[in-house]
Amino acid sequence: MAQKRLMQELIPLHKEKWVHIETDETNLLRWKLGLWVVNPDSVWHGAFLKAEMKFPSDYPYQPPSFRFLTRNICHPNVYTDGNLCISILHRPGDDEQSGELASERWNVLHGVESVLRSVLLLMDDPEINSAANVDASVLYRDDREEYDTLARAIVAQSQKDVPDGVSMPTPAQLAPVPQKQVDDDPDFWNVTDDEEHFGSSESDQDMGDFEDEDEDDLV
Repeated sequence: MAQKRLMQELIPLHKEKWVHIETDETNLLRWKLGLWVVNPDSVWHGAFLKAEMKFPSDYPYQPPSFRFLTRNICHPNVYTDGNLCISILHRPGDDEQSGELASERWNVLHGVESVLRSVLLLMDDPEINSAANVDASVLYRDDREEYDTLARAIVAQSQKDVPDGVSMPTPAQLAPVPQKQVDDDPDFWNVTDDEEHFGSSESDQDMGDFEDEDEDDLV
């Protein structure tokens, strides 16, 4: 079941320009990927972040794992070994110890795309209260200028890992494809005299008099 579900998710993801995915035909439960940070307002803008995802045999009932392969990422929620701490990848159900609700954690309605988009959001909006990297968390809180400098250095370094033939998508490539509008029926608005009062009744037409009488009674 896991492999069938992953194939269904992989096909549309191959069409997305902000993620580059490589899979092993002999082991579909392990993906290598690169995430483009396309948010122009992000300190990570322009980064090509390499990562790997591993899926359990009972996916999607249990979450995949996510680990950055890009080295030395300085981020409050990225461990020094590249593993990511994010609620959406935690096992289903409430967790009394951490205080996380089931709605914040993994469930079968999630998929690879929702995970990847959550990762990109977390890069810009880290959770510093439950830091995986305490030093990065303190730096983010107390010395944002130095944090941003380190982030930009990682961005520049990551661009050296872009595979041949892969490039950062342009804003036009990221824009949603316009949907063709269906022309209205030209006869729809041509109401005939017979149809003008369609759906109304004599009681509806008399309603105005009824309302006038009510107003007089209230005076």
